[in-house]
Amino acid sequence: MTGEPVAVKGTRTRWKWVVLLAFVAGAVLRAAPGPTIYQSGSGRFEVSAVDATAAKSVVELADEAWRWLTPPLGLPAGFPSPIFCRLVPAASWSEATPFRVIVETGGVVSLRLRSDGSTPESIVRRALVQALLMRLAVARHGVSERLAAPLWLELACVEWWRTRREAAQFDALKFESDRMAPPALGSVLGAQRGAAEPRSLALGAVWLMTFLQSESTKAGEWPALLSRMLAGDDAPAALAATFSNRFANDAERELWWQTGWHHLRRTRGLPAMDAAESRRELAVTTRFVFAAEDGSDAVTSLADALKHAAEPIVGGELQRRAAALNRILPSLHPFYRNAGLSLAEALAGRGTEDAFERDWRDAVELEAATAAALDALETKRK
Repeated sequence: MTGEPVAVKGTRTRWKWVVLLAFVAGAVLRAAPGPTIYQSGSGRFEVSAVDATAAKSVVELADEAWRWLTPPLGLPAGFPSPIFCRLVPAASWSEATPFRVIVETGGVVSLRLRSDGSTPESIVRRALVQALLMRLAVARHGVSERLAAPLWLELACVEWWRTRREAAQFDALKFESDRMAPPALGSVLGAQRGAAEPRSLALGAVWLMTFLQSESTKAGEWPALLSRMLAGDDAPAALAATFSNRFANDAERELWWQTGWHHLRRTRGLPAMDAAESRRELAVTTRFVFAAEDGSDAVTSLADALKHAAEPIVGGELQRRAAALNRILPSLHPFYRNAGLSLAEALAGRGTEDAFERDWRDAVELEAATAAALDALETKRK
């Protein structure tokens, strides 16, 4: 019994410390900033980070990824659940690699990405593409240990995104490819993570993806091959099964690929509009004329048209213009391509007028600055 009073006293003292520590911890938690969450779109990417600026930057890249990779990958408008992307401060990062994609049992795909000022944008692009490929794999095949995002396909998507976003980068890609021989098809398809990634691998990958899409017919060879690779099938075997009538053996397969490489890198791009023509096309697309109640014609702004998108007449016109705009998007001048894409998103109900207006102002300023520079150069020559 002699120890009981001491124990009680000690307990009281400890409780005082516990209460004090709890109070201090609560104050620290209240003072600490909570994570900021942004979405790139319903069922697309959900980015959480303590640094709001970093989160916004990743969301912008995620929007770009979805926009440019939808055609080659056949992406839906959104998945049943988004890709959960968490930006982890460098001080708390313990992984050996700068990002990690995780597929959970229930089909949730998450991306953990080291976030600091030294993380290159190229790494962020790789991370978003890998997560997108795995989410597409889950959507098509469910959760399985065999699901895969092949390295060559990841590299191809990153290069496709980068070179389609900026026309000058596509020209640089063709110039770079002109100075090298096509890599062996087997070396591209069989590329493994952890090994060296020479520049020739990325070039071969993007040209291969481009070539396979060009070779695909109404039978859907490319979508079928993409689905099989995401399911974890052996790439050469999947290629032989889906493009079975293109070659009979490895030698013919290699000739088929090399012929495609040389043809694509020498093919001129689609005819493009000049800056003024692109500006006029977009300006016309944003000008709406509807009948007023008194029977007269009323000019309506894009913002007003979007506000009344639920009305059958307005909604139908928005859909018609979205379809027409999508047909000319590849031909828009590089200055106006982002504005065209933003407008297409707005007309389809996935974007806002503000995004278009921002890209439109940038395009007009760029066109004017370029014209002024050329005029100055011409005057100097005279």
